[in-house]
Amino acid sequence: MVKMSLDPVQVMSGKVKELKVSPSSNGDARGSWEEKEEFEQNQLSSKPKPVTGRRARKVEGAVFFPKPENAVTIAVSSRVLFRTEREQKVFEQKGVEEYLRYQIEHENEPFAPGPAFPFVKALETVNTRLRELYPQSEQLFDIVLVTYNHAHVGIRLINTINHHNLFIERFCMTGGSSPIGYLKAWHTNLYLSADAEKVREALAEGIAAATMFMPEKLTEVSESQLRVAFDGDAVLFSDESERIFKAHGLDKFFEHERENEDTLLDHGPLKGFLEALGKLQKKFYAKGQRLDCPIRTYLVTARSAASSGIRALKTLRAWGLEIDEALFLAGAPKGPMLEKIRPHIYFDDQMFHVEGAAEMGTIAAHVPYGVAQKCNTNQKTNMGK
Repeated sequence: MVKMSLDPVQVMSGKVKELKVSPSSNGDARGSWEEKEEFEQNQLSSKPKPVTGRRARKVEGAVFFPKPENAVTIAVSSRVLFRTEREQKVFEQKGVEEYLRYQIEHENEPFAPGPAFPFVKALETVNTRLRELYPQSEQLFDIVLVTYNHAHVGIRLINTINHHNLFIERFCMTGGSSPIGYLKAWHTNLYLSADAEKVREALAEGIAAATMFMPEKLTEVSESQLRVAFDGDAVLFSDESERIFKAHGLDKFFEHERENEDTLLDHGPLKGFLEALGKLQKKFYAKGQRLDCPIRTYLVTARSAASSGIRALKTLRAWGLEIDEALFLAGAPKGPMLEKIRPHIYFDDQMFHVEGAAEMGTIAAHVPYGVAQKCNTNQKTNMGK
């Protein structure tokens, strides 16, 4: 079984490759994480220097902030965007006051990238292309950093965001309170977190959400194209067919799918996110850039093509959704296929497949929805806040 941190703050120390990402759309990249030592030496003993150059580039580029209702809003926990395992140990061992003191003392030391970092950088790459084609459009990705931290920790988070040249201006620092109500106010299209309980709360409120993990090894991902891979049942679709399979076996499942071939599957928790991606893709298609679109989507399902795949494809077509590539694996392992795709993120409802993806270096996210969770509850996950 793959060694995988079920809590991104408990990453396998020293074993994870640093993430290679593209330069930011806001200006020249500051450089690789190897420059962190120089950053610390220059700034640790003094007050943070104002990042005037970065702000000036924003103004020159006429970058504006879209209204939440017009944007595709991605809410990301600070613990999946960055690696905070050391700070979490301070909190767990010494309590909140010592934790806050530690964060303030180290506020000029940027966090290293976490599992959601390549995904967020890819979102910014898409935004750059969208702004070139549609300078006044508010149909963009809008990233909101969500954290349970006290506002005092915000200074270190801002310094880290500026260090990595991320374009994140919207924060939600809840001081230990649940962020779910704020997610609804932001019109959130996707919420990524290390806290499995909060992910379940978000799903219960109709918000697409998933729990992220840091694998032991990482596969390099595209710097020019956002790649998102989805499982089918209990992710894009409801768990109706999966319930048949769990209760009555494979033969009954095939029979059920044949009998209901022309009956649409109900929507699953991430159908809306795929729909949002599709709307942005069509903006590129309208400019003749279908073959050079910076967003690519994948369906990676254990379904068989001939015996059960047609219902899935008919459902997507009836919804008006295009999937760029569809892989029907007929029960074969998903990890090797995902290794070839190299998605920035893969969504699945079963931990078995999440672990298989992580074993091949894919950053996978668990969608705790549907009948498969009765099996997943037996797995030990140490998901702290």
